[in-house]
Amino acid sequence: MGFLASASGVLGLAMAQAMAPPPPPDITKWCEDNIVFDARSPMPGPFDIERFAFLREIHDVLSPEHPAREVTIQGSAQWGKTVSIIQPCLGAWHNSTALDSLVVHPTMSAATEWVDNKWKPMRRQAPDLKRIFGDGLGGGDNRDQKFNQETVARDGSLKVASAGSPSDLTGTSRRLVIMDDLAKYEMTDKGDPEALAESRASGFEDAKILRVSTSLIKGTCRISRAYDRSDRRVYEVPCPHCDTYAPLTWENFEANIDPANLEAAHFTCESCQGKIEHKHKEAVVKRGRWKATNPNGDHPGFFLWRAYAPQRDWASIAKEYARVMGWTRTEGKATEEERKQAVEAETEQTFYNDVLGLPYEQASGAPDWEELRNRVEGADEIEGGIRPLPPGVLPATGFIFTAGVDCQDDRTEVHFKAFGNNRQRWTVSYKIIPHHISTQECQDTLDAYLAAEWRTELGFKVKLDALAIDGGTYTDDVWDWAKKYPWSRVLIVKGGSNQNGPIMEPQKLDRRKDGKAKRRQKRAFILNVSTMKGQLYKWVEQLDSEERGYCHFAKGMGDEFYRQFVSEVKILTKARSGVVTAKWQLVEPTRRNEVLDTELYAEAAARRKGWASMTDAQWDVLAVERGAAPPDHQGDLFDATVPVVPARQEEKKPKTASAGKSMAELLNVNRSS
Repeated sequence: MGFLASASGVLGLAMAQAMAPPPPPDITKWCEDNIVFDARSPMPGPFDIERFAFLREIHDVLSPEHPAREVTIQGSAQWGKTVSIIQPCLGAWHNSTALDSLVVHPTMSAATEWVDNKWKPMRRQAPDLKRIFGDGLGGGDNRDQKFNQETVARDGSLKVASAGSPSDLTGTSRRLVIMDDLAKYEMTDKGDPEALAESRASGFEDAKILRVSTSLIKGTCRISRAYDRSDRRVYEVPCPHCDTYAPLTWENFEANIDPANLEAAHFTCESCQGKIEHKHKEAVVKRGRWKATNPNGDHPGFFLWRAYAPQRDWASIAKEYARVMGWTRTEGKATEEERKQAVEAETEQTFYNDVLGLPYEQASGAPDWEELRNRVEGADEIEGGIRPLPPGVLPATGFIFTAGVDCQDDRTEVHFKAFGNNRQRWTVSYKIIPHHISTQECQDTLDAYLAAEWRTELGFKVKLDALAIDGGTYTDDVWDWAKKYPWSRVLIVKGGSNQNGPIMEPQKLDRRKDGKAKRRQKRAFILNVSTMKGQLYKWVEQLDSEERGYCHFAKGMGDEFYRQFVSEVKILTKARSGVVTAKWQLVEPTRRNEVLDTELYAEAAARRKGWASMTDAQWDVLAVERGAAPPDHQGDLFDATVPVVPARQEEKKPKTASAGKSMAELLNVNRSS
């Protein structure tokens, strides 16, 4: 016989199920249920938390159930912060509750890149995201906008904004705020974008604010400042020999790098002195644990660098460091991938930021000008020291020969530089043209400089490879002269105010006074002069002429040259909001800085010709060519004369000097003039 269930019991059970709270959001489980890496990933297949054990605690504090209001994650690049932290956090929050969320990127281009190449592909693949947001293909019920995506149920939304557009960060309240690439946020005329983004969550008691970024420059780095006030958690792993727990630090690893055997790079246990090798990594990381090192911290903060990531081995870190330090050469049997990595490892700062996850400490100023002058002028008396070259003479090695030009009201100053392998550079000469850039005399002299053949120590003739001229002032006059030459030979530069971002960035399309468009993309560039000055002054401190970044100077450049070369110092300023910014200013109000400016312009021209990306093999080819003696005897440069170009040909060919003037008259313009 059968039994009928009690109607009241069935109703009570149904009501209990309806009233039961949903299970606590589990971001780790969300990853396992939704993430499948495709064949393009270095680790294809379903997400496996065992390979990313360090993510468990990060996921826990990011849960809506965790009381922490702020979370900071500082670390190196390319270990999965976006795909395993930011996007799963969004997915799990929207899956568990109705809410409005905000993701802020440093620029609109970065925001577009994230939406198109990271967020939308996951929306199309992850079951939960497809259910909540739709597939993002524009069909069905959810025809959302790229930067303001509404859920299918219309119970929430995701807003994507740029830190450079303050209007995007106002007029909205968001319970979940994520700031990606925080270190790259720049101050705007309408306030601090970090503070504006944080204020979006002020209306919610249970809001979550997540800051994620690699580091940039020490002293002004936003993510470093946020991590410093956190509880500063580091990930400790057990020694495979004695089971003592300790974090994997760069200082430990660097001490165990052998330049002659980079593959053997390892860590050493400070307790038993046993080697912790790459073969141990997977096992020790799986057993690792987070440890807070700042008991006075006001929120959870996590630091993680590439040594913990499963995607790359430890030898790759040693090899990248060796390339940065100039220990290795990418030639012979080097693979294409190794050559590509050598090109990409442009600066020591890139290594510190992207590989180590650490802020890079730039020089805040150069040595005293007298100390620098005496180092050069007294080199002949220093045992084993390298003798400076005479002014106007190029080194007999591989180099890129460029000039930087600065335009002033009553003169035009030109700095001639050679840039070689291993970031070395030579000051070859410095000239002052006592005329404004708009005058025929000035333009004739610049034309002569570009046409002239300079000599190396062995007499080999070389013309300027490129020239960079300041277009920030007298812009139309500069363009009128520069347009006669190919984009690859003469470029126009302007100092930028940004402290972050690339060294050189193409200028946007602009218009001249006559309304005609200027094609700037290939000729005109904005320079990150703050970073360039910091790097230059760090290299100037190098005392060993064989080491990376050594700065060579010609003999007899004069006191005023050195005063101007070291004319600026970096000052850190803290605003009321707590934001620290850096500004370069003159050491003395009366000190001039044209030498420093033209140094940076000449460097920009060298970078445009490949100085920061050439391989050792390419430098060797250049060294063979320019480091050799000429096959025949050469006449003296200053005996040459410059022919006249008729006025009717000026639009087709570069203007040159007046008839009868010798090259010496045009090139040997004394600084005193």
